[in-house]
Amino acid sequence: MRHFRTKAFETQRLLCRPFIPEDAEDMLRNWEADPCIQLEYGEPVYDTISKVNGLLAQYLANDQKPDNYRWAIVEKSSGKNIGQIAFCRVYTDCQTAEIEYCIGRQFWGNGYAGEALAGLIDFTFQDTEFQKLEAYHRCENTKSGRVLEKSVMHRADTVERFLRAQESPEGEVCYCIEKDAYTSAGEES
Repeated sequence: MRHFRTKAFETQRLLCRPFIPEDAEDMLRNWEADPCIQLEYGEPVYDTISKVNGLLAQYLANDQKPDNYRWAIVEKSSGKNIGQIAFCRVYTDCQTAEIEYCIGRQFWGNGYAGEALAGLIDFTFQDTEFQKLEAYHRCENTKSGRVLEKSVMHRADTVERFLRAQESPEGEVCYCIEKDAYTSAGEES
């Protein structure tokens, strides 16, 4: 499988692009310091600009790896970085990627997470060799669950992460979409 690294894509209201050093302030202000978001997202809280800069330095260093995919979600109307969407796991051998996303709380209720997810699915299946996309949410994270329920992804019994660990999802709800199903749905509409 040929990897492409993080390339920008756009939706109607969003620009999803690689992170840049200037993103640190928006990251701190909009989601990294918010325990509500970070704990639901399963990540630590980064509550100082120094901590955010350290995390951002990791993102930028990882961006040099061909199989690293992490996009800043930028609201076109304001130019603010309001969140992120990423392939948190890439399984090259089966051309599968697992998606994660988060949006700053002040931007909730605008459909941005769903729009970024739809844009990423379109971009992936139209412009890359990935054959399957997966995601899951913790049962208690109903906001993330609604995003996945409204997407073109469908419920699944498990995802590659759990299969490889020989575990059953316990407290997680899994979703996926295969490129063939995505293509067929596009041909029907």
